[in-house]
This record gives sequence, structure tokens and C-alpha cells, in this order.
Amino acid sequence: MDIHEYQAKERFRAAGIPVPPGEIARTPDEAQALAEKFGGMTVVKAQVHSGGRGKAGGVKLAKTPADARAYAADILGMEINGLTVEKVLVTTAEDIDTEAYVGVLVDRKKQAATFMVSPEGGIDIEEVAHSNPEAIRKLTVDPRYGLLPHQAYWLANFLYEDPGLAKQASKIVGQLYRAFVDSGASMAEINPLITTPDGKVKAIDAKMSIDDNELFRRPEVAEMRDSSSEPPAETKAREASLSYVKLDGAVGCCVNGAGLAMATMDLVKYYGGEPANFLDIGGSSNPEKVVSALEIITSDPKVKVILFNIFGGITRCDDVANGIVEATKRIDIEVPIVIRLTGTNEEKALEILKDAGFSAYTSMDAVVEKAVELAKA
Repeated sequence: MDIHEYQAKERFRAAGIPVPPGEIARTPDEAQALAEKFGGMTVVKAQVHSGGRGKAGGVKLAKTPADARAYAADILGMEINGLTVEKVLVTTAEDIDTEAYVGVLVDRKKQAATFMVSPEGGIDIEEVAHSNPEAIRKLTVDPRYGLLPHQAYWLANFLYEDPGLAKQASKIVGQLYRAFVDSGASMAEINPLITTPDGKVKAIDAKMSIDDNELFRRPEVAEMRDSSSEPPAETKAREASLSYVKLDGAVGCCVNGAGLAMATMDLVKYYGGEPANFLDIGGSSNPEKVVSALEIITSDPKVKVILFNIFGGITRCDDVANGIVEATKRIDIEVPIVIRLTGTNEEKALEILKDAGFSAYTSMDAVVEKAVELAKA
């Protein structure tokens, strides 16, 4: 689960990280009032779960409260990567001397939190890693002990030669790790971490992604979810208890089980196609889940064919077949559907499909090859 910048800053402040003051505005008048409250120059920042806000015109420096009002009027309602801006963060502008990057994320290969820091902040860390990998220092945290003080200083010392700045940054690195752990995050970053002309180190941006598996024991974090800022397909999938990830291909995949879903996508690529999504209907599906899955897949205009690959163990093939038939009654599906059903209640499922005018494959290779052929037609 992604949270907004202003929410991530709340988590950072709770951990003691120095973050400039800022509040949310939902109207231009509110933005102007906040700018008057803070005094001086302010920054008006769109709050959506998307990168590229600055390039899209969603971040503006306001010299006066009137400017803040005008910029908020421009930003509110704009679309950034398909998401509508419904609120803006109004925060004080800071004099910036230098910019650095500090981030921590779960390294699944090492099964531990890993820090990345760089004195080159304000740009994507991926770009730094590609163009100048020597400008990044990494540290994997032993989960048995957490981040130790000397490790935090070792990271901070890579950012600043000045001992005073390094000492401040060392404290912030430790606080960021605390916010990361306490929030159940999979990623937390400050980009940029700035120094000011008077020698202060501050976090003027904040980003956090929360591990969905941590939300049940952190209700205060779960309440931060903003469904209006998520792609509608992802919201619908979550509400239907489906595992869904949108991709960029043309073969819409509906599969039961994560392993089979991954294998299906691999086979789509093997036969020269590109999967449009990862969608796992789970090990115990019912017709309504299948209907929801098809609604999600057909909402993607890039999908040219729908591929069902069902291996019935706990999942009953007849449930899936009933779901397919029901979905075609409710939804105007304009792309072909190819189906492979094998396993529990397979014979009954085939009868259901036959009565509805569908046929089904038993070979996984054959059904995927056909789906790729239709996607290219």
C-alpha cells in the first residue's frame, strides 16, 4: 500500500526526523490560508500515488499566498498518470545548499532491510545507479540487531565530509529505520535530504510503501489508504480478494495460484507474446470472483485476448466455468476468450462451457500458443 507524501511525513515526524511544516488543502482558498499561516514562500505539491509530479506541473513554488491559491486552483483536478489530484500539500519552502538521497527497502534476495544512500539527491536513484553507481553506498541491516549507531554514521559519512552534517544525518538515518520498521514498510525514502546554508539537515520529501501483510496489526497505518488515488482495477481486485498486477502486454491472464500464474506469463513470453497482467483468483474461487476478475481484465484497453489457465485442486473447475458464463452475460466482452480447465470437476465444467458455446483446452502449451496467436491477429 502506498501512502501520500504528507502521510509519510507524519510518520517521519513521529520518528523525530526534521521535516518542514505542511498541511493538506482541498480547495484554493484553503491553500491560500495555509500559505498565509506559514508566511514566506511555500511549495504547493499534488498528492497522488504517482511519480513525475513535478514534470506534470504538480509541484509549484509560491512566492505569495495569492500564488499558492492560483497554483492550487491549477493543480486540483488535474490528472497525473491517470490519477486525479484531489488535495495538495502546502509546505514551507526551504533554502537548499545540497541535496542527498537516503532510502531503505526490503531486499527480498537478502531477506533483510537494505539502505541505499547517495550524495546525488533530487533525482531518481535508478538513474544514479545506472549513470554513476560509485555514488551509492549500500548497507544490509541484520534483523537480529537492527541498525547500529556506527552503521548509521558510516552511511551518513558517505554523504557529508563535514562532521556536523554527518552527525545530523546519522541521527536521521537511524530515525528513518525506526519509521520503516514501526510502519511495517517495504520501502521508505527521503529524496532529497537537504542541507541549508545555516548548516541544518532536513527531509523535504518523503515516500513510503507499506507491506499489505503488515496492515492487520497496524490499523492506524491501514486507515491511511486512499483508494481514490489508486488505479481502480487495483482497488477492485483488493476488494474481491484477488491478487492483481497490471502489466503492459495484450494477453489478459486469469489463473489460479501464484506459481501457475508466473508459469503462464513465462509461457506467454516464450511463445512471443506479452502478458497484460498477473491475476491470481486464488485456491478457492467462486463464480463471483471470476466475474470480478473478468471485469478487471476487460477494463484494460490493451487486452486483445483473455486467457484462462485453471488447474483445479482446491479450486473447482465448474465454479470457474460458471463464473465465465455469468460474466459473459453481465459484461460486453469484445475480445476472444481461450480456456484451459483441468482437475477437480473438470467434466462438469466442460459441459457447462459447451452448453454456453465455449470450448476448452487441456494442454497448457496449446492454450497459451492460441492466446498469443489471437493477440497478434
